[in-house]
Amino acid sequence: MLEAKSTAAFVALLSLFAGDLSCAFAPSQDVPRGSNLFAATIDTSAATTSNSLKSPKSLETQDIMGLYEERVQKTYGRVPLTLKSGLGCKLTSVDGKDYLDFVSGIATCALGHANPELIEAVSNQMKQMHHVSNLYYIPQQAKLASWLCENSVADKAFFCNSGAEANEGAIKLARRHAANRGITDPVIITAIDSFHGRTLAALSATGQPKYHKGFTYGGKMVQGFEYVPYNNVEDLEKMVNEMNQTPFLDKLKGRKRGVAAIMMEALQGEGGIKPGNPEFFKKARELCDESNALLILDEVQVGMGRTGTLWGYEQLGVIPDVFTSAKALGGGVPIGAMMARGECASELGPGDHASTYGGNPLACAAGLAVAQYLSDKNILDNVNARGDQLSAGLESIAAKYPKVLGQVRGWGLLKGVVVQPGAGCMPGEVVADAMADGLLLVPAGKDVVRFVPPLIVSEQEVKDALSIFEKVVAARAEKLGS
Repeated sequence: MLEAKSTAAFVALLSLFAGDLSCAFAPSQDVPRGSNLFAATIDTSAATTSNSLKSPKSLETQDIMGLYEERVQKTYGRVPLTLKSGLGCKLTSVDGKDYLDFVSGIATCALGHANPELIEAVSNQMKQMHHVSNLYYIPQQAKLASWLCENSVADKAFFCNSGAEANEGAIKLARRHAANRGITDPVIITAIDSFHGRTLAALSATGQPKYHKGFTYGGKMVQGFEYVPYNNVEDLEKMVNEMNQTPFLDKLKGRKRGVAAIMMEALQGEGGIKPGNPEFFKKARELCDESNALLILDEVQVGMGRTGTLWGYEQLGVIPDVFTSAKALGGGVPIGAMMARGECASELGPGDHASTYGGNPLACAAGLAVAQYLSDKNILDNVNARGDQLSAGLESIAAKYPKVLGQVRGWGLLKGVVVQPGAGCMPGEVVADAMADGLLLVPAGKDVVRFVPPLIVSEQEVKDALSIFEKVVAARAEKLGS
């Protein structure tokens, strides 16, 4: 009897993924037995066979840039640099030149490159089992979820593959939570200059119109998002009050508008390294409580120790209902997570949300290796010490060359320095100069050069990076006649 019940439950679960399996596999009444329909429509004579496949080893790979030009869609603005290997905070190009990596895959390679513990964890897992479906229990997933929850305010976690997916999950969760309290027109309030990902809903949540161009329908992105200036308490309060009022004509139609969530980055990364203001987030928490809405924090870039605390919300003194993570979570192995607390942690049920690769054994083994390393090596202490060193050094350079550099801002090992309007150059040009001298940096926003080294960066490596950067800035200042 128990086996029969289990089998029935399993079939019911499968139906959530594949629809009605009994219909999917039932023979059509319109196709006579012995019909040659399928044989007629599947012509194997023109199909690619194993004997005709071109082996990757047979392909010409000397001209990598040429292959990109011919075969790779141009969705990225790449610098003319091809890297072949890395160790710690160093990367080596195909030409044999070493670079000090203060990009770390854009805040992703938290443990640097070729970390022994991460290599061992991923290699061992590959030898055992790297992927199975979420139809089954995955011990590594349960253990990583437990670690995340034990070290945060979360009660439960959902796993996916990226930050955009984690934010999509948070958006869906907020809409479901709003629908369950009778809201037909849920509104999620985000910030101007925010960045939440490249998928359509996450992009709609992103308060930067330049990213929306060409992806609208009738000039509009996914509906249900409103934007306010980051850290502006008055405008946030005004927007919440407005969105909690249903327009008269909509009310006559039985519709109800309301705030589903306030969704903010703890620190705006792509918007220019702008830290959140504790007072702003305190007000956001109060407004969510009053509206029975969710406070969602996007921690894709700042989470997992980058700020000097494990989570960015700890810098702000607030407790979110939902927060997202990716990037550093797997140390460079793709994984994302959406964490939630309280009743909203159980808002989504079977079939409401899913991810084929989410939380697979390989990705979770990487996540557990990162988690173990952070726990064993006192990495947060290093982040704070090296972050202070980096800030002091950048502020000293900015004070010496005020016509080129302005404000230094950020938390921990997520720092940015403003390139002055009259510097005669853009952040990208400063980054290019630094790369020529062996230091990898990355722009952020319109006027900021970003420093995001691996969390294991040493005192000497920060010193070396500052030395190269000062040389670059001094050269720029000399051109200005400063």
